[in-house]
This record gives sequence, C-alpha cells and structure tokens, in this order.
Amino acid sequence: MALKSIWHKMTSLDRVVVIAAFVICAALFLAIGLRPPGQLVQVMQDGDTIYRAPLDRDFKAELSGPLGTTHLEIRDGAAQVVSSPCPYKVCISMGKISRQNEIIACVPNRLLVKVVGTDELDKESDYDLLSR
Repeated sequence: MALKSIWHKMTSLDRVVVIAAFVICAALFLAIGLRPPGQLVQVMQDGDTIYRAPLDRDFKAELSGPLGTTHLEIRDGAAQVVSSPCPYKVCISMGKISRQNEIIACVPNRLLVKVVGTDELDKESDYDLLSR
C-alpha cells in the first residue's frame, strides 16, 4: 500500500529512472550469474603464477606470503580462503569462488586467487590488484 502511494506521488521522469535502475540491476545480476564455471584456480603473487589447481578435486593449499601463510581450500568445485594472517581478513569474507574471472585478493599478503578456464591460462591477466 505504501509503495502504491509513493508511486503515485512520483513524476513520470522519476518513474523512468526507477524502472531503468531496476532493469540495469536485473541485467547485471543475470550477467554475473551466467558466467561459465571455471576449471582451474590460479594463484598469483607479485604478478607471477605460484600455484594452479583443478576445481574438481578437493584439497587444501598453504600459500606463503610476506605476512605468513594463507590457507586456501578447494571443495565442491569452489575455492575459498579459510585463514590468513592479514589484519582485516577481507579475503576470507570474500567467500567462495567458482566461476571464470572471479577473484579473491589478499593484498597485505600479496596474493590473488583467480578462477580461470583452461583457455585463459596463457593469457595476460586483466587484473592488477597487487600493490608494490
């Protein structure tokens, strides 16, 4: 009921803006969800690939960085940082990744975890999230 009264108080331009914002959000949501699943996890440190692993096998990896060891877990077709020595633990809160071009960045430990397809392994990375 409250939405109906708000809708009637809007001008026609306000309605166009609201509808356009809704359409853009829906399109972005679909575009993100329709990415193909990845086949491999690629871990980079200071721009160099230090680790590759298939997503279809479950295991844990210990990745050394300047602050200490970051623990990466691959389970049920998804990769996730489960522990890290970084101060704010943002990489842990980024959750699981399983689709191509999804990333987890642990900037203090200089690690970038990216899900790739087999055709992307030899391509140059589009991301430059590591600070120097």
